[in-house]
Amino acid sequence: MHSTDVKTLRSAELHDDLQLVDRALQDLNQIILGKAIQVRLSMACLLAGGHLLIEDIPGVGKTTLAHALARILGLSYQRIQFTSDLLPADITGVSVYDRERSTFRFHPGPVFSQLVLADEVNRATPKTQSALLEAMEEGQVSADGETLPLPRPFFVVATQNPTYQIGTFPLPESQLDRFLMRIRIGYPGPALERELLKGQDRRSLLLATEPVTNVDTLLRLQEHVTEVFTSEALLDYVQALVRHTREDADYEVGLSPRAALSLVHAAQAWAMLHRRKAVLPEDIQAVLPAVVGHRLKPRQELTLQDAEALGERLLEAVPVP
Repeated sequence: MHSTDVKTLRSAELHDDLQLVDRALQDLNQIILGKAIQVRLSMACLLAGGHLLIEDIPGVGKTTLAHALARILGLSYQRIQFTSDLLPADITGVSVYDRERSTFRFHPGPVFSQLVLADEVNRATPKTQSALLEAMEEGQVSADGETLPLPRPFFVVATQNPTYQIGTFPLPESQLDRFLMRIRIGYPGPALERELLKGQDRRSLLLATEPVTNVDTLLRLQEHVTEVFTSEALLDYVQALVRHTREDADYEVGLSPRAALSLVHAAQAWAMLHRRKAVLPEDIQAVLPAVVGHRLKPRQELTLQDAEALGERLLEAVPVP
């Protein structure tokens, strides 16, 4: 088969796969009303091979979004409720003695799922948080001298209560950096809230929803993300943004090389969702607040503490080449 034929097949395959993703996004938006940007960012995060942190008050749909993603995308799903007495073994698994075989057998924990919801992750102790975050970083779990790979795709959606609430253990900067994106869902508008009050319960609606795609489709799309073209001029823009955070006095800590790479990967996924073969500056601008907000550390006296405000401030300060 000629290379042109292979490219044509891959292009047709990509088109069909993205059609399925469009259907998935439509179904998600029927469940999570009025939050199309947050839903699309969540999808881009998954396709970019990252993990998602949702920080917001209880009751705005964080858990529903994670469960809906798993069901509509056809992923195996486990929810871990993080509490102060949760142990690392409750996440990764435990070895149990088998009397018949006179040996220990490892029983995998809930982390061995394709989509893991770490609910209220900042209510667990730092040691327990680290067990999950290490699995996120390595894509594997070590037990009984063996290294056990986690399934693919492996997507962690962690929810976090605002740190001012009682009984929380804030994630340190090094662990926050493991998340490709952080988003907030926020309150619905009055009209959509009325629709929620009058309409079907979201959980019942979710249970009636069928998967529209599958694991193979998502794995193919994750491969396609890396093929989205990023020009030298676009990389100049990314480096200018990163350099500004390192040199500007408003930030105590600037963006790391990993953050810059995360920004590029997220923009590639965003561009692909919009049927573009190359990343444009507006793709960088669309994902930047979600990618850098939890990585930037402003001066204490800086009033713009909100992650989105920090991202917008950065975009305003750095012109597009």
